[in-house]
Amino acid sequence: MTSHTSPFARLRYSAAAVVAASALMLTACNGGATPPGSESTSASGSASASATVTPSPTPTPSAVYKPADAKGKAQNVPVPVLPEAAKAETKEGLLAFSGHWFELLNYAYETGDVSGVEMLTSPTCELCSNITGSLTKNYAGDRWLAGGKLITPSVTTTFEPEPDGSYQVLVQVQQAAISYFAPGGSEFRSPTPPSDTGNVLLVEFKDGGWYLNGLHPIR
Repeated sequence: MTSHTSPFARLRYSAAAVVAASALMLTACNGGATPPGSESTSASGSASASATVTPSPTPTPSAVYKPADAKGKAQNVPVPVLPEAAKAETKEGLLAFSGHWFELLNYAYETGDVSGVEMLTSPTCELCSNITGSLTKNYAGDRWLAGGKLITPSVTTTFEPEPDGSYQVLVQVQQAAISYFAPGGSEFRSPTPPSDTGNVLLVEFKDGGWYLNGLHPIR
């Protein structure tokens, strides 16, 4: 794999199996004696003042997500959060973790930030290192990528441990075309076409969490 090419675009087989405002009540206070005959007027005034409510503060609008394009990098990309299900050493936990790993990879493609992927990936995963290294290089010098969104239509596992304690997960990965932009909006290389591939993940549960040990294409 060259440093400019999406690793998933080079695979050849698709796996068939594989988210108060508070109101301030104003009260009136009248110091001194109330003149005879004015009690009803005074009470009415107090009630009127008590009904006065300060307007609720206008909520600050949430930052709006904007995908990357020729004009600039993606903005306000949501950071994937590990789902509770992915914390359990169960079949459901393994599948949830696998989906989360690809969400982190999606985030890396959109932002160039590979730290989330690397935290949950063994440095011995050669293809994983190639992917993160390629992304880091393609984002260097204030460059960026547009497109490349990953989806995983199929994620399956028998949940049967290998002799080394790892589990295999079959994942179908579809990736949109990728464009590569330099500062100013010019493309510094030709786009990578979309791909639809199959992969085997080797995942291990250790130290209370799942970790990816290997990512291998199904050829």
